[in-house]
Amino acid sequence: MPCQNLFFPLPPAGTEEHFEPLLCRPGLRIERIVSHYHASPADFWFDQTEDEWVMLARGSAELEFDDGELLALSPGDWLLIPAGRRHRVAATGPDTVWLAIHLTP
Repeated sequence: MPCQNLFFPLPPAGTEEHFEPLLCRPGLRIERIVSHYHASPADFWFDQTEDEWVMLARGSAELEFDDGELLALSPGDWLLIPAGRRHRVAATGPDTVWLAIHLTP
């Protein structure tokens, strides 16, 4: 399998965030998410059945949780979002790259 790079090539900016699976195994999915000034719709919440470990690799982002918490992320910041914790992307900057690991609890 050839070596690949998390930052190159990046998909062109579009109206939606770009989700790219990097590795999938039973109970595990690793994906790259690329955002360009994207945010979730105001009335939309992710409500996932799996735990999500997410790291902001490049750019800037804010996550909002349904309990009112707003979390600003800088490159290198990471967190674990437990299954069922409703959240949304409040804002992102240009060429923002996330690494997300989804785990079946």
